Amino acid sequence: MNRFHSRTAVTLALTLSALSCEKTEEPKPEAQSQPAPAPAEPAPKPEPAPNPAAATLPSAPVNPALLKPGAATAKAPGKFKVKFTTTKGDFVVEVTRAWAPIGADRFYNLVKLGFYDSVGFFRVVPNFVVQFGIHGDPKVAAVWREARLKDDKKGKQSNDRGTVTYAKGGPDSRTTQLFINYKDNPRLDDMGFPPFGQVVQGMDVVDSINKEYEEQPDQQMIQVQGNAYLQNAFPRLDYVKAATVVK
Repeated sequence: MNRFHSRTAVTLALTLSALSCEKTEEPKPEAQSQPAPAPAEPAPKPEPAPNPAAATLPSAPVNPALLKPGAATAKAPGKFKVKFTTTKGDFVVEVTRAWAPIGADRFYNLVKLGFYDSVGFFRVVPNFVVQFGIHGDPKVAAVWREARLKDDKKGKQSNDRGTVTYAKGGPDSRTTQLFINYKDNPRLDDMGFPPFGQVVQGMDVVDSINKEYEEQPDQQMIQVQGNAYLQNAFPRLDYVKAATVVK
C-alpha cells in the first residue's frame, strides 16, 4: 500500500470511529401549547374595623355657654394642668401662662366650658404635629371660628417635642385649633407660633394617635358637618373624649 492510500485509510478509520462515538437522541415531540391560566384575582383585603372607642363618644347636650365666646374671659392660673381622655388613652398638659398669656387664657376657658369633648384629631403628620380643635357641633364651631385672638408676643418657650401651640392662618387668627409637636420644630418659633403648654404625662399616647388618614380630612367639611362627616368618612379616627382641668 502506498503512502497516499495509507493516509486515506487512517483518516477514514478515524472518521468512522468518531461517528460511532457520537450519541444521537431521538427527536422529542414538541410540547403541546397550553393556554396560560387566568391570573387569580387577589383576595379582597378585610376592611379595618371602625374605631370602637369613637362609637362611645360622649353625647351630652352642648353647654349653652359654648355659643357665647365673648363671655369666656376668665384669667387662667399661672400654672395649671389639663387631663385629656382620648380614644387611645390619657395624656396631661401642663400650661405655663407666662409663655403665651392670651393663648393660655383662651385654652383655660375652652376646657372649662367642655369645648374639646368629643373633638377629633383630624390632622396627623408623622414626625411633625398632631392637630385638633374643631368642635364636632357645627353651630359651636361656627361661633368660635369668628372669635379670633390677638397674637401673643414671641414665646419664651420653643416648639419642642410635646409642646402645645395654637394653629393659625395668619396674624391675629388663632381661635380653638391646637397642635402638639411630635418633634422639635424650632422653625415655628419665628413664624408666630408660641407654645403655651407641654405634655408632661402620656406622650406615648399622643404618639399612638391613628396616623392613617394624615391630612385627608377636609377642615371646611368638619366646620360644616362636624363629627358626622368625620365618623362617616374616617371611621378609625381618634378623638378627645373629654378634657378637664386637674384639681
